Amino acid sequence: MAVKSRLSRSRAIVRGAVVLAVAAVALVVVILVRGGSDSAPQAQRSDPEWCTPGTPRSALCPNGKVFEAKEYVTHGKAFSCGTFASQADAQAVLRADPRDPNHLDEGGGVACRGLGEPRDTRPVPGARKSVCGPGDLRSAVCPQPKRAFDAAWFLRFGIDAYDCSDLASQADAQAVLRFEPGDPNRLDDDGNGVACPDLPGPKDNKPVRR
Repeated sequence: MAVKSRLSRSRAIVRGAVVLAVAAVALVVVILVRGGSDSAPQAQRSDPEWCTPGTPRSALCPNGKVFEAKEYVTHGKAFSCGTFASQADAQAVLRADPRDPNHLDEGGGVACRGLGEPRDTRPVPGARKSVCGPGDLRSAVCPQPKRAFDAAWFLRFGIDAYDCSDLASQADAQAVLRFEPGDPNRLDDDGNGVACPDLPGPKDNKPVRR
């Protein structure tokens, strides 16, 4: 009886080992199948084939690490804001040649204000000055008091696209803050409801409720 009992236990152990081995093999097969099925979507999500590691960063290859601003200023007016992956890249091009052959400067030495992050809105010294046409709104570039002013125009991008240096007066900056107290342009850094207090007059120091 003892011998039969030992044989039964041995057979049970062998059967258990076989079951575990089969389960392990099945698990490996499942992992391989899933891995193969996941590889196709990843291939679809990858950059286009022309975006090789050495391809310069652009709107078509926004994840590229290579970007040479000088390459964009030697062909005349050959590129537009839609060419660039970010506002900072467009600003780097303007900084590389302040004469701005691509006409990227949207006033005040800042290029392509509507592009996304990363951003660099530090004005480029000596950038090409915009010519003020009859219908251009009042701004630091066109500061004439008799020009029309539209606060909404300075909120058209909904991001931190304009600075105090883009406005002709403190009253104009306050009008922008009053139009949109959420202050996407960060004209009221200290949050006291008064925008750009260092700008020249006319002044409007009546606080906007934030």
